[in-house]
Amino acid sequence: MANPARLKFFGLTDDRMNGDNSGSLPEVYSDSLGMEQSSSLISKNFEDVFGTERERLVRNRSSEGWRLSKSSVSSIYHSAQDISDMMSDNNSEFSDPLQSPHRSFHSVNENLPYETDRDDIFSSPQGSPVHGKKAGKSVAFQDVMPLHDVDFVLVWESSTNAEQATSAEIAKEKRQIFEKNLEREGLILEREKLESSTLTFVKIHAPPEVLRRYCEILKLRMPMKPIYQHQTESTSTGNTGVLADVSAFFSMFTSYFEMDTRLFPPKDHKFHSVYSRDKEYLFDVEDPEFFTPLIRAHIVDFILKRKRYSEDTSEDFSFGIHRLLTDGVYFAAYPLHDGDLKNPDSQRYRLWTEWAAIGKCLKYQPLEAVKEYFGVKIGLYFAWLGFYTHMLIPVSILGFICFLYGCFSINQDQPSLDICNKTLSEQIYMCPLCDKLCDYWRLHDTCFYAKLTYLFDNYATVAFAVVMSFWSAIFLENWKRYAWEIRHKWDLSNLDIHDEHPRPEYLARLRLKHVKNTEKNNITETTEPSPPFWKMRLPYTMFSVSMILFLISLAVVAVVAVVIYRTVLVFLLVARSSDAQWVHSWGLILVNSSAACINLVFIFFFNWLYSFLAEYLTELELHRTQTSHDDSLTLKMYLLQFVNYYSSIFYIAFFKGKFVGNPKKSTKFLGYRQEECGPGGCMTELCIQLAIIMVGKQAMNSVLEMLIPIIWKWWGQFKIMTGIEIENKSSIFSTQWAKDVKLLEWGPRSLFPEYLEMVLQYGFVTIFVAAFPLAPLFALLNNILEMRLDAKKLITYYRRPVSQRVKDIGVWYGIMDAIGKIAVISNAFIIAFTSNFIPKLVYMYEKDGTLDGFLDHSLAYFNVSEFSLAQRPLNTSFNKDVEVCRYQQYRTDHLQADGMRYKRTSFYWKVWMARLAFVVVFENVVALCVMTLKWIIPDIPKKLNDKIKRETYVTQEIVIKQEMKRARGASHGDAAGWNPMSGGKEVELVRTPSHSAKQQENQRAKINELTAI
Repeated sequence: MANPARLKFFGLTDDRMNGDNSGSLPEVYSDSLGMEQSSSLISKNFEDVFGTERERLVRNRSSEGWRLSKSSVSSIYHSAQDISDMMSDNNSEFSDPLQSPHRSFHSVNENLPYETDRDDIFSSPQGSPVHGKKAGKSVAFQDVMPLHDVDFVLVWESSTNAEQATSAEIAKEKRQIFEKNLEREGLILEREKLESSTLTFVKIHAPPEVLRRYCEILKLRMPMKPIYQHQTESTSTGNTGVLADVSAFFSMFTSYFEMDTRLFPPKDHKFHSVYSRDKEYLFDVEDPEFFTPLIRAHIVDFILKRKRYSEDTSEDFSFGIHRLLTDGVYFAAYPLHDGDLKNPDSQRYRLWTEWAAIGKCLKYQPLEAVKEYFGVKIGLYFAWLGFYTHMLIPVSILGFICFLYGCFSINQDQPSLDICNKTLSEQIYMCPLCDKLCDYWRLHDTCFYAKLTYLFDNYATVAFAVVMSFWSAIFLENWKRYAWEIRHKWDLSNLDIHDEHPRPEYLARLRLKHVKNTEKNNITETTEPSPPFWKMRLPYTMFSVSMILFLISLAVVAVVAVVIYRTVLVFLLVARSSDAQWVHSWGLILVNSSAACINLVFIFFFNWLYSFLAEYLTELELHRTQTSHDDSLTLKMYLLQFVNYYSSIFYIAFFKGKFVGNPKKSTKFLGYRQEECGPGGCMTELCIQLAIIMVGKQAMNSVLEMLIPIIWKWWGQFKIMTGIEIENKSSIFSTQWAKDVKLLEWGPRSLFPEYLEMVLQYGFVTIFVAAFPLAPLFALLNNILEMRLDAKKLITYYRRPVSQRVKDIGVWYGIMDAIGKIAVISNAFIIAFTSNFIPKLVYMYEKDGTLDGFLDHSLAYFNVSEFSLAQRPLNTSFNKDVEVCRYQQYRTDHLQADGMRYKRTSFYWKVWMARLAFVVVFENVVALCVMTLKWIIPDIPKKLNDKIKRETYVTQEIVIKQEMKRARGASHGDAAGWNPMSGGKEVELVRTPSHSAKQQENQRAKINELTAI
């Protein structure tokens, strides 16, 4: 029996230590506080136990005597017996499995030793003998467990290799201890060996008493009894007149996108509350779906993660199914799908045909069915992905319109027309791009490059960047409103993260480090172990931060390597190619594209490295709960991926060509001249980099997401089928648990890469949209397929995941909010400093609103006679000598005095001030508008807020009325009152004569003490 301190740490109050709570604590929590049992705690527990029964006795008191329900009597005496046992044996955590009150079954043969790996105790699926042996009864059952009773399945593989005999014996011993602890916990196990194979299945069923106990421990919110006299929905007459006609008109178009309600009928809304066995009369326990398959699997998984598989208490990490899977003791552990893809009656089949089908990509998702089948966490992901995809539709159309505007107005752009004008631009010789080996080149050679730049650098693009800054704020505000609707519908509003139990790995690591510090949780009011700040938390955190900085530096080194590659390639092309026009148009595109592809390879390599190191560093930080652990891992991974994906783009947007100097005194890096932007700036190169990284990443991920599961599934089936000599191998895997073992495992963090991919895409769509207005369109097309491919992958290739309780999408919302703020700053700087928008505006302001002569005005002069021998081209292809070359900067010409040559002009400073003013005005105007939007748009819709308040009131009314019914039944003059637990009359307690007068007197004194209040 567990001591009260441990119960209190586990989140149980002392009055829960009744008969059916014996041995309910996971062993991982045992001795976690390192505190000795004290007599004061025992006496306090005794008073609390009888304090609960005091209220029951008072309610059942009448003038005729005492009436106690059977459960009350047994609870009192069993609790007293538990306290007596606890005082006599403090170290005993569990009673004997055959004597446990939770054990609802006994072995058929009591003398049969506990050997889970013996063939003679297994029964076949049909109850027939296995391997031709005499038919024997199962250790736990006389009948074979039906499919709907299988809550979880463990699979282990027997070894046929003589060299692995020692390890097989060790694994067998671990399985025996682990399964014995599961049975002590009250779980029912049935073992079945697959015919003609090495696989053995352990089917697990959680009986109702275990489910009730752990629903209370985990504080699960369960459906309450329906009270039909309360109406939660406000009466409404509906739309009439013109509004009704408009609604009917639009419903004609939207009906095509609606789900088929015959396949996915809407469910009635039920009230939920935190489950308590003391208040079980409030809950709809008679409903056959009260304990859904998701809840049953969640509870069994919670137990499996915390049971020990070693009797050696010094082995702190000898617990949990995950370590047994890692060590090969078990082959797999999973809950079952409700059928295969050929069974039309299963929910899995309906989701596969109506949700995962590519042909249904334009229809709404059956989110309620997805949540009921896969759990809240996966349901929230697809709800967010669907909402994000719908919000991309309008901005995708606007981005495409901006691109079309650039295509249709390209012949009206005066600077690009001047570049393509041979009469004008062929007489303009540009300065060499490198020293000695590079030759002069004509400006006309960049005609195609200039037109391509205008497609993504025009007035419409600037307006679109402003719209996207508002869109990101509107998207997040509307998602908060939509998320509140989902949280209310799925009953997630009252889920508290502080109710989450500590991670078993966290507790085990504290025990390994012999941590004795404790602190009180102000929310749960329990005493928990706490790692010391100076000795553990601070050193691990500093190590984690330093490693992250080192990994970020690796990404920066990769960007520098790509820059050097691009510089050397440009140098080689210019030096060795005789076609200058090809070099300065298609050659530059080839250089930028190849560099972006190399950068993409670096990105995929660092992805693998970052994932491994981030998980290791997060484990060192000793996070108490799984949610805080996942949030910390998410932040690390996104920070690393942010640098990995965006560093090269930030370099091109804000650093390339900004610090090159002038031809006479150029700025060098590692002995090479810095890269220069082409005529019109670096917008084209930035657009190419964005397109390749964004579209290439999405295409590669989509292909890998479908190919990798297929390959791994095929490989798993190949390993399972190897060694089976029966011709019709498929007949062996006829049961659902045998079919599911061939599928892939869906881990607890399998959604992380899906979220990461989408949030990185969100960054491309918002942060750099000023350089690539087609980004929302490509994101929309990708997401339409991504949504269905993810659904197909989840249903077809993976085992059914264990449901995880979450309140929202977690830290991802905060990341997207930060991205929205970065996007405003980034777009402002891209428009101001990367594009030619501000220089054109200033020039038009000074030149009567036209761009005539802007090209010549933006190019400075340089006297080639001032080149040094190390800079002057060795060979030139021009027939006549070039006296003056041009370069794209606002500097004084060669005709000025010596001290004033090649200095910044006054126009440069005007442009610089205009750029700064634009950034300040842009950011403040957008920030003010965003704040206004957030103030106008409430987080919770008013109707929903009223509905939540109404349901809270109704829930309280339900509790009050049920309590009144119980009190009224106990106070009536009937011989027995109404018992809401059984629906019948309470059994009157017959007072049996005591064996001694002293015992009778003590009994009366105890009852008087209990009813003193």
